[in-house]
Formats: sequence, C-alpha cells, structure tokens
Amino acid sequence: MKLIVKKTQLNSNPETFLRKAGYAFIHDRRSGNDSFVRRLGQNFYPRLHMYIKQEGDDYIFNLHLDQKQASYAGSHAHSAEYDGTVVESEINRLRSFLGNIEGNNVKPGISQKTNDPLDSLGSGEYDKNIKPEPKKSWIQRIFS
Repeated sequence: MKLIVKKTQLNSNPETFLRKAGYAFIHDRRSGNDSFVRRLGQNFYPRLHMYIKQEGDDYIFNLHLDQKQASYAGSHAHSAEYDGTVVESEINRLRSFLGNIEGNNVKPGISQKTNDPLDSLGSGEYDKNIKPEPKKSWIQRIFS
C-alpha cells in the first residue's frame, strides 16, 4: 500500500520522519536496496517493511507486511501482505504523524486511535503523587 506525501508536509527528511515513527534503517546486501522496518514483536518477523521513492515534489512510501522470512534456500520471496487491516492501520498511523498540514484534519502530536497495540502503552506522563521508593545499597537489596 502506498502513502504519497508532498515534501511540504514533512518537517524533516523522510528518513527522520520514519525513525520518529518507530522504523529502523536496513540495507539489503543481496539486492543493494535501502529500506525501513518496524517490528511488530520482539522477533524479526512479522514486521512492517517500507521503501521510499521520490518523484518530483512527492515522497512515495511503499509499505507491506512481511509475515515471515523466505522458507526455503535460494529464495528471495517471502510471505508479504500489501493490503489488509494491519497495513491500512499503519498507513493511518503515519498520516496522523503528518499533522494539520494541507488538508489533514489531525492535530500535530495527538495520537489517533488505531489497532496498534503500541498505542496502549501510555503517553509517557507520570503521576506526580506517586513517590519512588528510596534507593537501597547493594547490601540492603541482597539482605532485604
């Protein structure tokens, strides 16, 4: 699935935009292609896989879901989904990062509800009324 973004919609280059959205850069030694991935768990697969292409004043983000690694030797093919609910919700999540620029009705910095399990982790705010436990020395931790 493709997301086409005008250069004016990004406050930075597309690589920085994707890093802020949780993607990591990878270079495929076999094909020589550069791309970005976002893991959906602690393993390498499944993962969201993104290629970036520039055409005129547009950046084209081409996204698919890699379900697993190639299952037999000598194969470069893998089980990938180019559409579906996971890919669509990720495209919507990326759109929400673009902010309120050129017709987007999303305010910058406000997360939209998606099916992304990472959205339920919280905002990073902390409760000022909760007092941290006093620090203990290593001896106190061993014998307590």
